[in-house]
Amino acid sequence: MHTHADQTLLVLASGSPRRRDFLSQLGLTFTVSAADIDETPHPGEEARAYVLRLAREKARVVAARSPGAWVLAADTTVAVGTELLGKPQSPDEAREMLGRLSGKTHDVFTGVALAGRHEEALAVHTRVTFRALSAAEIDWYVSTGEPVDRAGAYAIQGKGGFLVASVDGSPTNVVGLPLGETLALMERAGVPLAWKR
Repeated sequence: MHTHADQTLLVLASGSPRRRDFLSQLGLTFTVSAADIDETPHPGEEARAYVLRLAREKARVVAARSPGAWVLAADTTVAVGTELLGKPQSPDEAREMLGRLSGKTHDVFTGVALAGRHEEALAVHTRVTFRALSAAEIDWYVSTGEPVDRAGAYAIQGKGGFLVASVDGSPTNVVGLPLGETLALMERAGVPLAWKR
């Protein structure tokens, strides 16, 4: 997408369709340039520190190849106690994750980083409680294919909405981008927003 001389280019350092949709719905003009980084957690790394580190690394990688642009990056993880649940690599792993989340409350953390003239970052925490799920419900949901490529093996905004009993905190954080906090971060940094042009 082209920018006018008076606009600042925004680059989304993510291949996530959910994050793209959020920014598009807000009327933001941006390009997409996904960052390919090692997302392996460090030994003993806590969820908040993990998502902040990955968001910052993604933003820096893309900022290095996007001179003059603001780069927005995010990373989301699901935590059960101190254990991080990434994206399931198989249907069996998805079933195991969903079984662990069934009937319990877990934590969703998203790190958001903005790089450009300077760097800012924040982490947002939301608590999600699942209904008690039957094996048949879990099997059906896994068979839809939706758990693949989703932190914690579910998509709250999709078919996986039926898994959730309650959300305490930002619902958009669970989808992958805490909108209110992200927009406040961008506004503080001076990124042009649709209603401020």
